[in-house]
Amino acid sequence: MTTPSTQARRRSALRRLLADPQAVVSASLLIVIVLLGLLAPVLTDHGPNQANLDAVDAGLGDHGYLLGGDKSGRDIYARLLYSINTSTVSALIGASIALAIGITSGLIGGYFGRRVRGATEWLFSLIMTFPGLLLLIVLMPVTKGDYRATMLIFGVLLSPGVYRLVRNLVLGVKNELYVDAARVSGLPDRRILRRHVLAVVRGPVIIATAFLAGSSIGVQSGLAFLGVGSNTVPSFGAMISEGFTNLYEKPLQFLWPSLALGIITASLVLLGNALRDALEGGRPQPSRIVTATTYRPPPATEDAASALLTVDDLAIAYPTPTGELKEVVSGVTLNVAAGETLGLVGESGSGKTQTAFAALGVLPAEAVVTRGSIRLDGRELLGLSERELRAVRGTSIAYVPQEPMSNLDPSCTVGAQLVEGVRAATPMSRSEARDRVLALLARVGIPDPERTFRSYPHQISGGMAQRVLIAGAVASRPVLLIADEPTTALDVTVQAEILDLLRDLQKDLNMAVLLVTHNFGVVADICGRVAVMREGTVVETGTTDELFAAPRHPYTRKLLDSILDDTALRTDPPAVPVDALETETR
Repeated sequence: MTTPSTQARRRSALRRLLADPQAVVSASLLIVIVLLGLLAPVLTDHGPNQANLDAVDAGLGDHGYLLGGDKSGRDIYARLLYSINTSTVSALIGASIALAIGITSGLIGGYFGRRVRGATEWLFSLIMTFPGLLLLIVLMPVTKGDYRATMLIFGVLLSPGVYRLVRNLVLGVKNELYVDAARVSGLPDRRILRRHVLAVVRGPVIIATAFLAGSSIGVQSGLAFLGVGSNTVPSFGAMISEGFTNLYEKPLQFLWPSLALGIITASLVLLGNALRDALEGGRPQPSRIVTATTYRPPPATEDAASALLTVDDLAIAYPTPTGELKEVVSGVTLNVAAGETLGLVGESGSGKTQTAFAALGVLPAEAVVTRGSIRLDGRELLGLSERELRAVRGTSIAYVPQEPMSNLDPSCTVGAQLVEGVRAATPMSRSEARDRVLALLARVGIPDPERTFRSYPHQISGGMAQRVLIAGAVASRPVLLIADEPTTALDVTVQAEILDLLRDLQKDLNMAVLLVTHNFGVVADICGRVAVMREGTVVETGTTDELFAAPRHPYTRKLLDSILDDTALRTDPPAVPVDALETETR
């Protein structure tokens, strides 16, 4: 079902397209040319191969031939009209086959792992080794001169270019935070590819389509120019070849098909550029990200047996250039009880986010979990298939990211993204999901849910974007919320509101929260217990009160000592005697 926001977006792109003279002129030319081809039986009384020996090399208007006759006595005007149909069919077949194969393979090869990408790379590298034009000529006995079969083969030969274009674009977008957010919300890969990845690659693909269509027309005309194929099929190439042999006596016979072929290919390229600009242009840059403070829940128990989330001796490693594995997380053990907020604290590179991503099951493909266990409510998460992990992420574990704007797809409205996540977690109709999303947006404190629902990410503030992500995270009433620096990208005027919101939602849902942060102010505000990480290991765990009052580990004391003291920042400058100023002036 097409939503009002999608319709508005399409109308906006159409308005930009209609306002572009290049688009209007090129599209109008192509439409007129194609219509002329389709109406050829009506616009001329002569067939493309109908010859009149009295009209050999006839001039303009002679013997009822509007543009004259060729050296075989055929109507040049009729052959031009029917040649348009041949070019149109060639463009449709060649471009369609290339796009179908190239886009599908590019999405699969770029999005999935190295083995899949290696297989697709090998296949399309093999196809690229074939000499295209020579292969088409050699296969003429197989195709029996049918230009449609020839264009089908040519479409396969064009597909490696589309594949490499799409694959490179997918590799660039697959690690975007909004794609990770969609994956964490439980969306299946096919929906992520269709809604979030394909929307990004469509602009370059559209401009490539124009070149594919032009190349198909050019190759078909080139083969006809060489005399390869059926001589009964009207073609610009065959007309140019015949006109070339009669160039000095009747140059117009060469001019008309050359002019028609040039106008078609140029219009295709110009229209492709205009379409790309209309779809990708006119989108404002994301607005300045704005970012979060005093009740703290009582500390919960550290007993692993009663914990909701248990991480035991977790170790994560990455391969080095020499092929060896280097651990970035080593022996991490921590527990989070139901209804508890555990702060995971440490400097950048300490392994906090890697630990959180391991619990979510979204570690990079090159990451290797060398040992350990992660259990959610007694269920082991390590070793689950992607389908099983997706089910867990969609219902039991939710995620709130660090940068709200980067985790919202700029090509989709806020409402469309939230509805998609809700329907992935809980099967329901689109209208029911929409009602639930609007209720959630109101619950997280957004004053105008309808307007926010219809807005694109760049049309809302950073604080509102963070509320949107929180609404999406709690939509399935998860038992565990992993918040990775949820207030870092927000200013202090919004930081307190976000923390209050998380605290209220935690109480309502009895939800455990694993809060990844380096901000001890946030820890003091919301966390009941704290785990301090350094260089991939947990060096100290305890209640927040104990940690602030009497830190046991030197690293924890160092972190606390690094907190700035406001009283030392503002001091009055020493008074300078007036006579000293006068002396200095002199």
